[in-house]
Amino acid sequence: MKQLLFTNWHFMRFLRVALALFLFYNAYQTHEWFFIVFGIFFLFQALFNMGCGPSGCNVNYDKNK
Repeated sequence: MKQLLFTNWHFMRFLRVALALFLFYNAYQTHEWFFIVFGIFFLFQALFNMGCGPSGCNVNYDKNK
């Protein structure tokens, strides 16, 4: 778990963290608390490296089957 959180940080992970922090700030500033849901979504994706990465959402198929 520690390795998952602290390795393989790339541009998209940093962008998701920045977007999550922006949404948290926006929720606090405008008192529209529904933005927190989206902020948690992007923070979860960034911390656990889920979603599309820098190489896109490609599915690796094994051609040697």
